[in-house]
Amino acid sequence: MFDWRQALNRGLVIPAHPLALTAQRKLDERRQRALSRYYLDAGAGGLAVGVHTTQFQIRDPRVGLFREVLSLAAGAMQGLNVVRVAGICGSTPQAVAEAQTARDLGYHAGLLSLAALAQAPVAELVEHARVVGEVIPLIGFYLQPAVGGRRLPLEFWREFAALESVVAIKIAPFHRYQTLDVLRGVAESGRASEIALYTGNDDHIVLDLLSHWNLDGQPLRFAGGLLGHWSVWTLRAVEMLGRVHALREAGGCAGPDWFALAEQTTEANAALFDASNAFAGCIAGLHEVLRRQGLLEGIWCLDPEEGLSPGQAAELDRIARLYPHLADDEFVARNRDRWLT
Repeated sequence: MFDWRQALNRGLVIPAHPLALTAQRKLDERRQRALSRYYLDAGAGGLAVGVHTTQFQIRDPRVGLFREVLSLAAGAMQGLNVVRVAGICGSTPQAVAEAQTARDLGYHAGLLSLAALAQAPVAELVEHARVVGEVIPLIGFYLQPAVGGRRLPLEFWREFAALESVVAIKIAPFHRYQTLDVLRGVAESGRASEIALYTGNDDHIVLDLLSHWNLDGQPLRFAGGLLGHWSVWTLRAVEMLGRVHALREAGGCAGPDWFALAEQTTEANAALFDASNAFAGCIAGLHEVLRRQGLLEGIWCLDPEEGLSPGQAAELDRIARLYPHLADDEFVARNRDRWLT
């Protein structure tokens, strides 16, 4: 039987799954399945579905795609030893209902967004997590405020990590001090050895994975990544994480090539996520790469106003020209037709 907790702790590439739409902004089931097949064939150890990259609007009753999108990905993962992560959002009743849907579809854990509780005190946030955690194991989520998250203090992370239902935390504030708040909170909870830490800091991916800490006598390091950035060029992410794990096992130290790769990856992310425009084009930028590879037909989002920012396509051109080794275009070209069948 697949021990998904052990796999999660070992460290995986978990892409945050995008949403494939037609020009009419309706779900494109064929291309949605193709994306899942791409990630799984590239060696991803799991999929995160119904998260920010999937577009939170899938929950809008006028859209009504939450269950359908989770079901399509669950079908692609059927019979595979991969970790199934579902995004969980909203007030407590909504979050509980989403957790029940995810559990019923065979998902292992829920990535818990707290954006809907923007003004709630720490005690209310922890109680919310406790209730949802009675339905499905939890992965904590520090979503950066620039795309809808909220500030979460050290106190919250210490109390949240103490919950037995918490199996992992995606740390994605794009902020080093706030990243340290999570790490300290986990260390002070006494459960550091039980909680898998996943980088969601798309601006700091490689260095997060190479770093390690010793806080209050608790050794801490990132096991893997659960990232929107890894929804493109996924084969290269799998190869990179494999090299990180090999380096750790050998007890080696990162050399200059690693630091060069770290800066190249961050520069690429600035183009993908549209950092110069406050991340306005962060989903469209990922879609554009997938469109260029032929996996998506267009870059359409549920929100008609959401698209590439001026100059973003040119930035993606520049990254492709300077750092072709970051892309997996040949792998996609060899397999695309099969994934799309």
